[in-house]
Amino acid sequence: PLVVEKLRATINARGVVKKIIVCQHVAYEILGSLNPLLKQAGFRIRYVNFGRHPDARPDLDGYHGLVILGGPMNVDERAEHPHLDTEVAMVTEAIERGIPVLGICLGAQIIAKALGARVRPNPEKEIGWYPVSLTPQGRSDPLLGSFSPTEMIFQWHGDTFEIPPGALHLASTPDCPNQAFRYGDNVYAFQFHLEVDQPMIERWLKVPVHLEELAALNGLIDPERIRSETPSYVGRLETLSGRTFGAFVKLLGTGKKGRVLPSR
Repeated sequence: PLVVEKLRATINARGVVKKIIVCQHVAYEILGSLNPLLKQAGFRIRYVNFGRHPDARPDLDGYHGLVILGGPMNVDERAEHPHLDTEVAMVTEAIERGIPVLGICLGAQIIAKALGARVRPNPEKEIGWYPVSLTPQGRSDPLLGSFSPTEMIFQWHGDTFEIPPGALHLASTPDCPNQAFRYGDNVYAFQFHLEVDQPMIERWLKVPVHLEELAALNGLIDPERIRSETPSYVGRLETLSGRTFGAFVKLLGTGKKGRVLPSR
């Protein structure tokens, strides 16, 4: 995309190596469509795989962005997953430093937790394609500006977050009102999955932990329906992903001053 080429040219002209740190929890939750945008823009990506190294303590020095991916755990399962405390602390530090942050699904819930908001089970699990509607703040948001008022977006989650104090509520669905928020100018939390493509969705439908989750719902969510709906919606999702994540890539490395966090 033209915006990515311009960003890469700017980075090269300045002679600055841009680096981003990505927190990963399970092998099947990956950057997806965000990965090529970061690479095309000349970013070096460092993965911290907390699934393999739960005691890792990454340092944000020298990094220009933080991305936290999804995972099956709950943010309050800290005894079983001690890295969750590490990630909450990373988000807090990134915000204080003015480093752009993006959280997807579990990552969004970790950001909410770091900002003092409650994370809890959603009354209904959302797995598959759901209508995501923008709030008035969402319609004027720099990242979500390519969205129509309502878009069919892929979801896979059972928990939800409250909107943190001082954050802007950006999107909702009928069964999960809090789908996205922005804190300040460069901290974004998305409950939904813009990063997936059709092969990635198919892999998720075959992951053992996901098969167990679907079986426990006793037919409430039909994986074959997800498969049949995906070709109708995935093309538009990929367009939105490129535009939304492309706008986030533009934010990386632009933060210069931190923000005061709300008291928890």
